[in-house]
Amino acid sequence: MGFHTFDPDRADQLEDPSRYEYVSVDELLALFDPGPEDVVADLGSGTGFYTDDVAAAAGTVYALDVQSEMHEIYREKGMPENVVPVTATVEAMPVDEPLDAVFSTMTFHEFATPEAMAAVADALKADGRVGFADWTRNGAGTDGPPVEERYAAADAVELCEEVGIEVHRAEDRRETFVLEGSL
Repeated sequence: MGFHTFDPDRADQLEDPSRYEYVSVDELLALFDPGPEDVVADLGSGTGFYTDDVAAAAGTVYALDVQSEMHEIYREKGMPENVVPVTATVEAMPVDEPLDAVFSTMTFHEFATPEAMAAVADALKADGRVGFADWTRNGAGTDGPPVEERYAAADAVELCEEVGIEVHRAEDRRETFVLEGSL
């Protein structure tokens, strides 16, 4: 997969509070437990909908997105001071310091390849954490991307374990999956 990106012309849909129906702020933060000094990366940050929530709990958040248009929209919306926009693929993540954690919300299907996951593992500190929430292939597909573009929790577990990320919890839910792990 790893080929899909969200159309910036529809970016207003990324700011819809009904997204919390699929993963709440508390649930997201519990997946990787950022602290006030932590340096984390949001993989596929888009307009910063969830990035804002994490920025309130973390020290520095790298907002990684392949589309510079998404960063422009995020800046117009109002980007927190501790958020650093980075336009790049996950495979080419140009973050100079080791990360305490990485997370993604509803974008795992856009980047998850063996190469991208190796880059995630390389970017993390020795005890770095991951938190992923995305649409599951086992869902009905009434919301989100087409089912054939999605992964199931078991697929995400396999991709993580292949690069040395230990998965502590992974589960498919009605329309989404969540995964938490660490190096």
